[in-house]
Amino acid sequence: MQAIQALVISLPGSSDRQEKARSEMVKTDLNWRFLDAIRGSALTTLPAEYQPKKVKRLLGFELTSSELGCFLSHKKAWQACVNDNIPTIIFEDDFRLLPHFEKTISYLIQDYTDWGAVRLQGLSLVHHDVIHSFDDFSLVRNKGDAVGATAYILKPAQAKALIEAAADIYEPLDHFLEHYQVHQLEFFAVKPYPVDISGDQTTIADRPVRHPIKGLAKLGRSIARIWDRWFSQKPWFPK
Repeated sequence: MQAIQALVISLPGSSDRQEKARSEMVKTDLNWRFLDAIRGSALTTLPAEYQPKKVKRLLGFELTSSELGCFLSHKKAWQACVNDNIPTIIFEDDFRLLPHFEKTISYLIQDYTDWGAVRLQGLSLVHHDVIHSFDDFSLVRNKGDAVGATAYILKPAQAKALIEAAADIYEPLDHFLEHYQVHQLEFFAVKPYPVDISGDQTTIADRPVRHPIKGLAKLGRSIARIWDRWFSQKPWFPK
């Protein structure tokens, strides 16, 4: 496949994980390469686009160093998509390709190209509307946040839009991808998904178990979001 590339985000030195990813990618005809992930725990200073106090007010919690590194790693992949000016599949290094993967990619590149961003994996089951069907899978519009960023495909224009929308980082990467009000991009999805997680937890994001925000903390967060929505020149939680 010459009209597309694939990037596998992986921390340098993750040899076992990279070998598993390599064993999946050699099953395909894709032009692909590893992209060095950013290790959040190694950051000596916080990036300018991340404001922990504001994040705490609007989310109720701060992002972990690994969540921050994960987001920055994906921004790096988006920039590579823009620089190379070619549709790009972005993988985290804990994926497993399912039998209809290559058929799906061929369909998106050659048969039905009216898309900009497509989710290839998700962790949550959500309802969807079918946009177009092809053989044993469909291109759909999810009606909820499917969660997960193990695999998705972008065109350069959409990658550029995500970079611009991520001038401020205030939520985990996978939620940001579904945050239409911020980036104005509609992520379609392929059902059934052609990529699954491998069963090994990714090393670039360690999403902790977080308890629901309740009581006065939830009230304070709601007030902060209303204030941000109505009075900020660039609201993080638009109307």
